[in-house]
Amino acid sequence: MIEFRFAVGDLATTSFAYSPLQEAVFSLRCLRDPARYPHHRPWLRRIRPRLDGLDRELLSALVAPWLWVPDFLSPRPERARPSFAEQLEQVRATPEAIVVADFRATYRTQALPPVVARGLAEPSRFLVRVTDALDAYWHACLVADWWPRVQSILEADLAYRGRVLAEQGAGALFPALDHRLSWTGSHLRLSTRDFNVPAPWTDVAIDGRGMVLLPTMFARGAQPLIDPSRPPVLMYPARGRATLSEEPPPVTDDALVRLLGRPRARLLMLLSEPASTTELAHRLGVTPSAVSQHLTVLYDAGLLNRTRSGRIVRYARTRLGDELCR
Repeated sequence: MIEFRFAVGDLATTSFAYSPLQEAVFSLRCLRDPARYPHHRPWLRRIRPRLDGLDRELLSALVAPWLWVPDFLSPRPERARPSFAEQLEQVRATPEAIVVADFRATYRTQALPPVVARGLAEPSRFLVRVTDALDAYWHACLVADWWPRVQSILEADLAYRGRVLAEQGAGALFPALDHRLSWTGSHLRLSTRDFNVPAPWTDVAIDGRGMVLLPTMFARGAQPLIDPSRPPVLMYPARGRATLSEEPPPVTDDALVRLLGRPRARLLMLLSEPASTTELAHRLGVTPSAVSQHLTVLYDAGLLNRTRSGRIVRYARTRLGDELCR
């Protein structure tokens, strides 16, 4: 059992975010153990030819056999929706001592892979190689089609969790993230009975630092960072991650197609969770301008509502839209 102790006010500084760098690093778990991540198989098939031009030896070594990765490669987000480039700059500034310590903590008692053992002899140069390899991997394999779909799932998760917290409180929120989590009113407890590797610590005080809750596509259950001396971060499985492998849904209700037309009917069916114009365009394989025209018609008809977060506008079905889809 791992216990996170919340003092008065700590819950008020607990927040949600997502991390494109974390998802990029965690996606390397698919390369080590693809059977564990069936939803990513279509993506894996597409990117295999692109991997030959990358630093595959190093990328593979960033993930231990039990799928841990060094903590410094998943820095705590400084805002709710950081960019990959911002987070990579955080990693580039990692002190040499932390780079060495995190790799050793990740591999624990097992011998370091040769590429890591050689690299840690010159940590600063090795850190440059690591960040350059991740940057190349992001642009070659992730940014074009994989990340937009992942981002839409993570955004939908944040919107849903925010509603649960606002309407039902922390007592309903935490257990819904993972059945192993329980909330007592001052302590968040995480059962470790099914951990592959025993947790090296069991008690963490939030102590005014705030906890960040991160949805991820690559966890079967809640996972804290390895090092409890860092600001508390708890990762949990993103809601709806199984949809990553889905093709655009066919429209099977002929009456709905006759009423709205096939493109608008398909959009309405997709919008059971909030999504932006760009995210929908990526999922459907069409241009954002084409999607925007249809969204405007559906919005004007009262079938969608929209909310703005910064420069991003997200659409979701209204109650009337839900009834129409049913």
